[in-house]
Amino acid sequence: MLSSPILVTCGLPYANGPCHLGHLRTYVPADIFVRGCKKMDREVLFVCGSDAHGTPIVVNAEARGLTPKALVSLYHQHFEEVFREMGVKFDHFGDTDDPACHNRTQEMVKALIKAGHVYPKEIELAYCPKCERFLPDRYVEGECPYCGKPARGDECDMGCGRHLEPGEIKNAVCKVCGGKAEYRKQVHYFFHLSQFKDFLLNYLPTLGGTTSARNYALEWVRQELKDWCITRSMAWGVKFPGQEDLVVYVWVDAPIGYIAFTEEWCATQGRDWQSYWKEGSKIIHFIGGDIVYHHCIFWPAMLKGAGYGLPSAVVASGMLKIDDKKFSKSRGNVIWVKDDYLQRGLHPDLLRYYLASYTAHNKEVNFSWRIFADKVNTELVGALGNFINRALTFTAKNFAGLVPAGEIDPEVMARIKETMQEVSAALDEYEFKKASDSVMSLADYGNIYFQNHEPWKLVKSDMAAAASVLYSCLQIAKALIIFMEPVMPSKMQNAWKQMGLEGDVADRLFSEALTPLNVGQALGRPEILFSRLEETSVKELEGIFAQRMAEAEGRSKAVEKAAEKKKEISFEEFSALDIRIGQIKEAGAIKGSKKLLRLQVDIGGEIRQVVAGIAESCPAEELIGTLVVVLVNLKPTKLFGIESQAMLLAADQAGAAVLLRPGQPVEVGTKVR
Repeated sequence: MLSSPILVTCGLPYANGPCHLGHLRTYVPADIFVRGCKKMDREVLFVCGSDAHGTPIVVNAEARGLTPKALVSLYHQHFEEVFREMGVKFDHFGDTDDPACHNRTQEMVKALIKAGHVYPKEIELAYCPKCERFLPDRYVEGECPYCGKPARGDECDMGCGRHLEPGEIKNAVCKVCGGKAEYRKQVHYFFHLSQFKDFLLNYLPTLGGTTSARNYALEWVRQELKDWCITRSMAWGVKFPGQEDLVVYVWVDAPIGYIAFTEEWCATQGRDWQSYWKEGSKIIHFIGGDIVYHHCIFWPAMLKGAGYGLPSAVVASGMLKIDDKKFSKSRGNVIWVKDDYLQRGLHPDLLRYYLASYTAHNKEVNFSWRIFADKVNTELVGALGNFINRALTFTAKNFAGLVPAGEIDPEVMARIKETMQEVSAALDEYEFKKASDSVMSLADYGNIYFQNHEPWKLVKSDMAAAASVLYSCLQIAKALIIFMEPVMPSKMQNAWKQMGLEGDVADRLFSEALTPLNVGQALGRPEILFSRLEETSVKELEGIFAQRMAEAEGRSKAVEKAAEKKKEISFEEFSALDIRIGQIKEAGAIKGSKKLLRLQVDIGGEIRQVVAGIAESCPAEELIGTLVVVLVNLKPTKLFGIESQAMLLAADQAGAAVLLRPGQPVEVGTKVR
C-alpha cells in the first residue's frame, strides 16, 4: 500500500430532482478511477453527498408544499439508491445540511474573515414589493448586463454564460409572482477574490486533471477576477456568522461539504480529517464541465485563504447529448436512470461500460439506444463474453472442469503484462476509454489465440498441447476479469465465480493477473455473461424516448398557443364554476398506474372521490390533511376504471404538477370567487 492517501470527490448531485444520465457522466468514471486506484494498491477515500441548499430547492419545495429539508431528504434517498444500483460505491455519502457541514462552513468563513479576505458592502438588490422579499439567484430573471440576452439571477444561461453577481441583472422580474422588481440597498459580504489573481495564475498551471478545465479557468483569471458576493437573503442554508438574516451562498457551502464528509467518515474510522485536507494528501475532484469555474477559481482561492490544502487535480467530464440532440429535461431529451434504464431490467454494468468506452472523458458523449445495443452485442457479447465463455465451456467439456496441467505461453503472459501497464497508465491519465479499449484488445487477442491454436483439434491428437492452450486462455480470462472489474464490477464478480476463484474480484490487485492459476483448481459452472439486446427491445426503448419528446413538444406548443390567445369568458360563465377549498382525507396509489392517485377529498360536508395525475410530483403519504383547490361541478369521468367526481387545480411546472393551495388556513368548503 502506497503511503500518501488519495481523496476523490464528485460534484454534489443537487437534491432537487431525480438522477439522469448526465449525472452518471461524472460519477461512473470517478468510481472506475477509485476502483482502479485500489487495484494499484493505493489508499483512496471516495466521498460525496447531496447539495441541499440554494434557491431552486426553496422554490421547488414551496411549489410542492414541502419543507426544503423534506424535499432534500426525498432526493437524497433517491440518489443513494441509484448509486447503489449502479455500483457507484462511495465510502461516505453525506448531505450539506448535516451539522458537520454547517460547522465546517462557519469555521472556514470565520477564518477567511479573520485573514481579511471577506468584507461587508452595501449593494442594490432586486426586491419584489408584492412578495415583500429580496430576490436571490433564481427567484429573479431579467437581462444580462454584459450581452443583453435573457438571464437568470446568477448566470447568463441564454447568452454569454457569464457568472452574475447579486444586483447585476437588469430589468429584473420576480419569478414567483411575475411582477416587476425594484432595487433596494442591503449589506452583503464579499470574498476578496481579486486578491488571489497572482496565486491562481501560479497555481492553475500545476493543477492536474483535464487540460480543458485548467485552460478554461486560466482564461477567466487572466481576463478579470471580480470579488464574489458570498451571502444571500434566505432562511434556508448555512447562517453567515453573526448575521441571522443571511446565509452563505450555496457555492460556498457545497464544496466545503467535501471537507465535512471527510470529517464524518474519519470520525467513524478513528482517523484525523486534517491528514486529507491540511497535510499534503492528493485531492482529486471529478466534476461536470459546467462547474469548472467554481472548482478551479472560487474553491482553491477559498482553501488558500482559509489555510487548507489545495486540489491536485480537477477532472471535468464532457457534456452529454441524447440521439445527437442537446440534453434538455424540459424538452424531454433526457434519460432518467431509474425509470428509463434500471426499472426496465437493463444491467447497470452495460451503461457503465458505455459511458467509459464511448469517447475520451473530456469529450462530448452521445447516448443512443441503437449505439448502446451495438456496443453490447458487438463488444461485450461478441468479444469479451464470447472469449470467457469459450475458454470455460471448452475446459469444462474436455478437462473435467479443472484448470489443466500445462504451460502458460510466455507470449500470453507478456501480453497480459502489457495490458496491465496500459490500463494503469490510462487510469492515471483519466483516460477511461483507453483503459477499456486496452482490456477489449486483450479479449480480441484471446479470441484470436483460441481460434489460431484450434484446441478442438488438439484434444484429438495432443492433449498436452491442448492443456497448455486452455491454461493460457484461462489465464487471459482471469486477467480480463481483474482488469475490467473497475468498469463492470457486478458482471466481473459473476465471471470470477465462474472461474471458481474465491473472494471478491474487487479486492484483487492488477498485478495478480500475472499470478498463474493453480493447476487442478475446480472451475465454476459456465454461464452466458452477456445477452444480446434484440431489435424489438431497441425499438421499444426508442419508442418510449420518442413519445416523451413528442409529449414535451406538444406541451410546449400548447403553452405557446395558450399564450397567444385565450378565449374571453363572461363573469357569468366564470360564476358557473363551483370552485372550493377542499381537504385531502385519504390518498393512495392506483394499481397499474405510475401517475395516478385515488384521493378522498372533503369539499365541505361531502366527500368526493378524485383521481389525479400527481403521483410522480406529490407522494401520497404527504398529501393527507392538505388544503387544495377543487373544481366541484365537473362532469364525472372514469380513469383506470375508477370514477373521478371532481378535479384538483394545479399548475404545470416543466411537466410536474404543482397543486394550488391557499396561502393561509381557510375553512373547508369555502368557495373560490
